[in-house]
Amino acid sequence: MTGVWGLAALWLGLALAASLLSIWLRISTALSEIVVGTIAQLLIGALIGPSMLGTDESWIRFLSGIGAIVLTFLAGAELDPAVFKLKWKEAATIGLASFLLPFLVCAAGAHYLLGWDVMPSWLAGVAMSTTSVAVVYAVMIEFGFNVTDYGKTVLAACFVTDLGTVVALGLIFAPFTFKTLVFLGVGAVVFIILPWLTPRFFRRYGNRPSELETKFLLLCLLGMGALATWADSEAVLPAYLIGMVLAGTVGKDHALVRRLRTLTFGLLTPFYFIRAGSFVSLPALVAAPASFAFFLLLKMAAKVAGVLPVTRLFGSPRKEAMYTTLLMSTGLTFGTISSLYGLSHGIITQEQYSALVAAVIGSAVIPTIIANAYYLPHHLLPDLQSRLAATPGIEATLGEAE
Repeated sequence: MTGVWGLAALWLGLALAASLLSIWLRISTALSEIVVGTIAQLLIGALIGPSMLGTDESWIRFLSGIGAIVLTFLAGAELDPAVFKLKWKEAATIGLASFLLPFLVCAAGAHYLLGWDVMPSWLAGVAMSTTSVAVVYAVMIEFGFNVTDYGKTVLAACFVTDLGTVVALGLIFAPFTFKTLVFLGVGAVVFIILPWLTPRFFRRYGNRPSELETKFLLLCLLGMGALATWADSEAVLPAYLIGMVLAGTVGKDHALVRRLRTLTFGLLTPFYFIRAGSFVSLPALVAAPASFAFFLLLKMAAKVAGVLPVTRLFGSPRKEAMYTTLLMSTGLTFGTISSLYGLSHGIITQEQYSALVAAVIGSAVIPTIIANAYYLPHHLLPDLQSRLAATPGIEATLGEAE
């Protein structure tokens, strides 16, 4: 066990360094963790060996995966049903534009400009169409937008975009089988029962030191995640849907949300973001930067062309519209999942996978840095007292956002 404890200490040390870096540079912690993961893999790989960071250890993959699941659930739980009903047209239109144009443009670019075959090109379109709920939600939390109508609308648009990605991946590549029907049927039952069962269960057995609420939610998330992967889908999709249907229950329980955030941001998501950053090979990108730069620039251009006019159409000021557009240009979770799906099923080669993953991770960093540096809509930042009232326990992060 000495090696396990030592490796865990190394990863949490990297997470601590990333948190300090985010404070010093005034950037999102998620982005600093990605950068730290990339640099750590480069340095440790050069000095000791590429396997010393342990990114393929089963327990690190588990913590990384559950981090993505719980973070995606929390993002879904932040969706205010009242706000979604009021602004569903805006969220749906932005989300659809964010998915459709990058999907078609990047697929066409891969086929006609890079000479990729048809199926790898469609896979590239799927991977580049995504918006990272994980990155956007982390930014929303750090700047306090999660308590505003604006932030909740953007998160809803992210869900629409990634739903389009999952549907495209399933329709084009994953066979529709009996397993798919079972997953859809069980999912429908669970999503109907949970909003009725959860508040009653919590009222009767909750508010105890045993943290029954957290155990119940993790049971639902991991159970549906297991069913999703069994049906050749992805575990983060039912997590987002569970968060949405429980937004009126879990989302309004600030004490429970605070405890879940402590677990998620304190332990789980550093493994996810640092591991994602470790997949970027800087030497490979330096040696062959063309495909990486091509997909990154094409994705950002398609996102801007698709999303910016829509945000302006719904009356957003220029600065706010550009901030929304850049956040919708981010990618991470579903982009890497789609790329890994293509590699593991023989749809794309290792070289194509490296280019796609590097572009996906680059899109998690570059648009967000630009957005926060030049387009941060300060007029939408909630004041101190409203943030404290709506989101207890964020006092420690206020210095980064104010």
